[in-house]
Amino acid sequence: MMENTHEDIKKDISPDRLDYYAEIKKSGMAPLWENLHHMLTPEPKVKSLPHHWEYSSVRKLLLNSANLISAAEAERRVLMLENPGLPGNCSITESLFAGLQLIMPGEVAPAHRHSPAALRFIIEGSGAYTAVNGEKTYMEPGDFVITPSWCWHDHGHEGKEPVVWLDGLDIPLVRVIGSIFVEHYPEERFPEGPPPGDSLERYGNNMRPVGVLPDDLNSPIFSYPYERSRETLEKLRNSSDLDPYHGLKLEYIDPTTGGPAISTISTFLQLMPKGFKSEKYQSTESLIYSPVEGSGTVIIGQGDNEQVFNWKAQDIFVIPCWHPHRFEIKEEAIVFNFSDKIVQTKLGLWRERRGNA
Repeated sequence: MMENTHEDIKKDISPDRLDYYAEIKKSGMAPLWENLHHMLTPEPKVKSLPHHWEYSSVRKLLLNSANLISAAEAERRVLMLENPGLPGNCSITESLFAGLQLIMPGEVAPAHRHSPAALRFIIEGSGAYTAVNGEKTYMEPGDFVITPSWCWHDHGHEGKEPVVWLDGLDIPLVRVIGSIFVEHYPEERFPEGPPPGDSLERYGNNMRPVGVLPDDLNSPIFSYPYERSRETLEKLRNSSDLDPYHGLKLEYIDPTTGGPAISTISTFLQLMPKGFKSEKYQSTESLIYSPVEGSGTVIIGQGDNEQVFNWKAQDIFVIPCWHPHRFEIKEEAIVFNFSDKIVQTKLGLWRERRGNA
């Protein structure tokens, strides 16, 4: 004997009950029993969808924006990566924002600060910098740069070619909480501070100045150069077993505490060798990927809902919460990715499923 579904039961609602629902609605109330089935679900259900942005296809559109608006006028010349399942929401997943930012030679994106935290992952070009509280960080492809919450920052370009980077922010998460603040510095640039690379020299070698204690939730290092991160992966591959789900995956951390580089966004660099085929994996974090080297395939979902994306260096793709996925690597790949894992972990919500368990 089949049990009645919620929709079947709903069709049998009496006129008296419908009148009651209309009456309580006027007082700003609603019956939990009519909504509980979609508020609490057996497994996560999200609106965001898997999606793949092929960089070679979107690059021309991005470069064309420089002919239409300056970095100063735009404040940040960014094409948002909007998830097709979240139209108009200005986000790539329910909790994260992503976009491609372009700066041209000689331009300056003016100084401001905001409560959402931000990351930059450099896609193309050299000669540009981000200045965080006055300390310049020059950027090269593959570099990972952070802008912690409420830090003054501006961008400039002293080179000769377009520079593009992937922006990642926790704007949707902070927006839900309500704590959005932004402030614009009265001048184009924040006053010059320590010399470029100062924070990396002070804190990037597992040492810190005596008497200096962490006073923030984020890493004091603003830049994690790809050259150093790539070297670490290369050394560890010879002494580490590959994880069947991730290959060799490292997390960017705050060297003074061992915590995440950004307090609300987890960030990773992942090596998957040629021919690597990962086992099926899913977790509650929403993941945004940006390959630096190599190429491969990601298979997301299963059965009739399976989607296959063939990706290469500089592309971007998103795997939403609780979507099973696996990788097949054509050419050895180094892949940057970020997610909301750290927030879920702090709240005791993060969960994973390995294989078919």
